Amino acid sequence: MATISDVARVAGVSVSTVSYAINGSRPISEATRLRVFAAMDALSYQPHAMARGLASKRSRILGLHFPMEDRGLGFTELEFVVGAADTAFAGGYHLILSPLMSEQPRELLQLTQQGLVDGVILMEVLQDDPRVEALRALRFPFAMIGRCADNRGIDYVDTDFESTMSDAVCYLAALGHTSLAYITQSHQTFDSGYGPVVRTCATFTQTLLQHDIAGAIYFCGASAADGNAILRTIFEEQPAVTALLAMNDRALVGIVQGLDDLGYSLPADISLVTLVSSMRIGELFRPPVTTFAVPSSEMARLGVELLIDRLENPAHPIRQLLIPCTMVDQGSAAAPAHMHVVRV
Repeated sequence: MATISDVARVAGVSVSTVSYAINGSRPISEATRLRVFAAMDALSYQPHAMARGLASKRSRILGLHFPMEDRGLGFTELEFVVGAADTAFAGGYHLILSPLMSEQPRELLQLTQQGLVDGVILMEVLQDDPRVEALRALRFPFAMIGRCADNRGIDYVDTDFESTMSDAVCYLAALGHTSLAYITQSHQTFDSGYGPVVRTCATFTQTLLQHDIAGAIYFCGASAADGNAILRTIFEEQPAVTALLAMNDRALVGIVQGLDDLGYSLPADISLVTLVSSMRIGELFRPPVTTFAVPSSEMARLGVELLIDRLENPAHPIRQLLIPCTMVDQGSAAAPAHMHVVRV
């Protein structure tokens, strides 16, 4: 296994010069730096991450704070994590995942105050998020995949939930649907101020009014059983409903199974569209479910790049990006059928 001395010998420089090239602690010429890295490549030399961090007073590690205790790691979440890890590595950093709930930022503060990470990316952001205030108070570098109520001075990339919901309702309205049901996450999640639920609920209501369409919001837990139960509630309360919108991946299995149990066929009897989900989830069903797919990997890449740019250049202008979802039409929505008999 090659050592730093081997690199110095092949590059024709001192060991200290190799160290400077790796950790950037002192300026060296571009020609010398390129010669050192060429020698490292030729010898397949990998610098020791901890030693590199000690020399530069940086860990070269980023923290991804992604609370997921209630939902676990599904397709959509996995795409975010893998995209973030790949981008961090390409930028010369490693990534650690912290999945604890956002209401308890204690572990997050330990990571920052003990020097374990150079910066943090926050996910699952609340409107009034205690993590944001804690990191602001510490003046610790962070970026968000998500946004809160007060985003002044914060780099973020987020799904454009408002345009996504508006596009979904308009799509169904154009097909002729006049009675919709929106199945979102739990009422507790809404009450916590979780941005995606708060924003989509507000936009759903506004868009219904704009198009003079009937509809209602249904809060649903994160399980197949919850999805099945809420489906029956919808048909009891809205017997004329002809289309469902869902932003709850964990409940989707129960929703689709419940429709089949009640004798409904997609899209002949009722239409179903999912929001802010992975296209891969919609592909699991037969027929596949039309999805307004979130660009998870792209958003993860942008979130990590925002943080790395902030670390490398603290004076970099603040950037705040909204990314729309893309509709993937997989055939689960169509013009409404004639009035059907409710099969509850």
